[in-house]
Amino acid sequence: MMAEPDRSVLEELLKQPGTAALMRVLNDDGEETRLVGGIVRNALMHRSTTDVDMATTALPDEVARRSQASGWKVIPTGIDHGTVTVIIDGAPYEVTTLREDMETDGRHAVVRFGRDFAADAARRDFTINALSLDIEGCVHDYCGGLADLSARRVRFIGDAEERIREDYLRILRFFRFHAQYGAGEPDRIGLMAAIREQGGLEQVSAERIRGELLKLLTGRQASQVLEVMAHSGILIRILGGAVELGRLQRIVESRLSAASILRLAALAAMVREDADRLRDRLRLSNGEHKALADYASVLEYLKNLPVTVDESEMRRQAATWPIDVLVVAFTALATERKPEIASQAMALLRHFADGSKLVPVFPLRGADFVAHGVTKGPDVGRAMASARQFWLSAGCPEGKGAAEKLLRQSLGAQS
Repeated sequence: MMAEPDRSVLEELLKQPGTAALMRVLNDDGEETRLVGGIVRNALMHRSTTDVDMATTALPDEVARRSQASGWKVIPTGIDHGTVTVIIDGAPYEVTTLREDMETDGRHAVVRFGRDFAADAARRDFTINALSLDIEGCVHDYCGGLADLSARRVRFIGDAEERIREDYLRILRFFRFHAQYGAGEPDRIGLMAAIREQGGLEQVSAERIRGELLKLLTGRQASQVLEVMAHSGILIRILGGAVELGRLQRIVESRLSAASILRLAALAAMVREDADRLRDRLRLSNGEHKALADYASVLEYLKNLPVTVDESEMRRQAATWPIDVLVVAFTALATERKPEIASQAMALLRHFADGSKLVPVFPLRGADFVAHGVTKGPDVGRAMASARQFWLSAGCPEGKGAAEKLLRQSLGAQS
């Protein structure tokens, strides 16, 4: 049985100045507005959220009229589906008129507006997302969300397969929400429905799949959920290649605060070709693709390294690759046979990561070579490249004396 909701956290939500002001304006002349979805769920779980969503009986034009009359900016972010965003003191509040789905094709829904909060709740995806909080601080639970929240259970509202067919992205949302909010094994009915309906993911855009996957990767149970997805065939369907669940598990167990794109790298980027495939399948940005490619390059280098990674080698790596990529790569490989990593080298990497020691920086500039007679243009580039190789092979020495020695050495090699 679900314990009585913590009223103190709910009262804090309703005391927020922008929230309180907007609800007062919209709760007038027979209309009712409530906080809905994630903000209520997260408050009850004592988790923070920056998104404020409201559901209202007022029609979109009326929401806009009242908000503008109060001096707030209104943006018609999803006006066809009844959603406007109200900006109060720079903060966005998304307000959606109560709806009922009339037609769906797995990607889009045709809706009509209504005044029934229970009907609006029934059209949502999961019970824990269907909770609403009225202006008096009362939680309304039409679908058993409070009990599921208490049990850390992510459960579809109504028939799971029907919910999925309304929007096939809900397959990934089911796994993502379980990774973030669930405990133990995923709900069996939901899991079986997701497996049966997984072919519908072919209808979902790569960008939407990317967004859900990256959120899933930061969940508390990400590695366990991804293992279930792998065994069901869903993971290879969306990634198109093999995965390394063990490497991701090491990242999760280390409690490393790794960016979601680097968690994806640990999971699915073994060689550079993997980075290219994932970029194309998930429509990754150039920066995201570079992070995957850098990680895969580090892995390939380390797996072929014939010697132990000592402090000198770690300095070379830190001067070559982003530190966050190195931390993830070395953590992912921590218990594998290769590479061999000296404890002092790992300690040095931790110092680079927390800023207690500075990452080595190549000490020469093009102007240094020009000042010693090297012709501007390609000759300077070649001299710089040669000098950098000397510097890396020497373990990245620093200081004025080291720079002068390096300059003499590289110029001698050029002559």
